[in-house]
Amino acid sequence: MINYSIIIPTLNEEKLLPNLLEVICDQSLLKEYNYEVIISDGGSSDSTLDIARKFNAVIVEKKINEKQNIAMGRNAGAKSAKGNVLIFINGDVYIKNFEVFLLKIKNKFLPSEFLAMTCKVEVFPHEQKLIDLIFHSFYNFHFHALNVIGMGMGRGEFQTIRKDVFEKVNGFNEELAAGEDFDLFRRIRKYGKILFARDLVVYESPRRYRKLGHFRIFFTWLINSVYIIFTKTSKSSEWKEVR
Repeated sequence: MINYSIIIPTLNEEKLLPNLLEVICDQSLLKEYNYEVIISDGGSSDSTLDIARKFNAVIVEKKINEKQNIAMGRNAGAKSAKGNVLIFINGDVYIKNFEVFLLKIKNKFLPSEFLAMTCKVEVFPHEQKLIDLIFHSFYNFHFHALNVIGMGMGRGEFQTIRKDVFEKVNGFNEELAAGEDFDLFRRIRKYGKILFARDLVVYESPRRYRKLGHFRIFFTWLINSVYIIFTKTSKSSEWKEVR
């Protein structure tokens, strides 16, 4: 029986995906913790799917000529999942020690009443600048505070959710081009608590910050969050690919 399903939405992630899969597709971990890795691809034109096959991941592909956003990709992966716990991880993320995450899920999350779990997000250590440190320190504190006060928040870089809860809230809202991760945790929080694991960190690529700038990203996140809270829609009509 599969315990956990790791779902990774991808779109042209040949540069960064191998680093993530090398860690989470470790054979000893797969055997001990009994989980599957699902690549839900949005139509990659590079070698993303070849890399996924190399690591024996389950592959879910979008339909030909169908436009797919990341919410659709995550939902498609969840539909194929066999585990009772869904672990959503972005394709540009790196995790230093994945077993620490698995132990946290097994020993802290599963025995508790928490419905979902998330953690801190930082930029790749070898590419981190002072502005990255300041920006992410603020946001990690902000995200933790939102969960404490009952609003619910978790970035899509790492979201762990009980499958029955995910199905109860009907998964990610596919009408949202952005902010779907925030929206999902807001809806989950109405039914119970969310664990923010402050001792866990996933590292993300700084590529979007380098291209668009921290202020622009902050403003985009803020506007989309406000729209989701008050109109249940996102301000952004699309989330542009940055590679």
